[in-house]
Amino acid sequence: MPDSRPPVGAEALALRPHPVEAAPLDLTVAVRVLGPAHDGHWHLHYTLSGAIDLLRLPALTTAGPADELWRHTCMEAFVQDADGPAYREFNFSPSGQWAAYRFRTERAREPDGPPPAQGPDIRVEHGPRTLTVRVRLPRVLLPDQPGVMGLTAVIETRDGAVSHWALHHPRPERPDFHHIGGWTHRPPRPQSPSALPSA
Repeated sequence: MPDSRPPVGAEALALRPHPVEAAPLDLTVAVRVLGPAHDGHWHLHYTLSGAIDLLRLPALTTAGPADELWRHTCMEAFVQDADGPAYREFNFSPSGQWAAYRFRTERAREPDGPPPAQGPDIRVEHGPRTLTVRVRLPRVLLPDQPGVMGLTAVIETRDGAVSHWALHHPRPERPDFHHIGGWTHRPPRPQSPSALPSA
């Protein structure tokens, strides 16, 4: 059986709340982008640490595509084509639901086609003060030549307050995840099987 494990040791990238919003003080959000592996699939691990008990989390439900996941606690990723300006947006809910959208340019969304045969696989792990959302993002959902990447999260607390987290916030007056100025991560190229760690 082919070894489809992703490379290990990826750096944890810290997300920061937008400065105009009141985010939970005792909370950190970090993302590790593992891969792409030699089979082309990506693995994204979002880890929330700290005041997990203050968060409002969507209830676990049947996995599958859904819209408006960003209205509640949701992990996100934006991946631009290497030659731009087209890009993909992905939403990963702790409920197990997900969304995948295509855009021609900033916020100019392509019409929805049929649901993909293979969607993201989302696994959630709870600890006393941690919540980890592990996502396996199939290669078929990504651009042919992935380029720069934006990593973001929407965090909702039990009192209904919502904060927006990103690697970088290009607009000081308001959150804007679709602004290319906030996409600062460039994932590595796929590794060959011989470069992957052995068991």
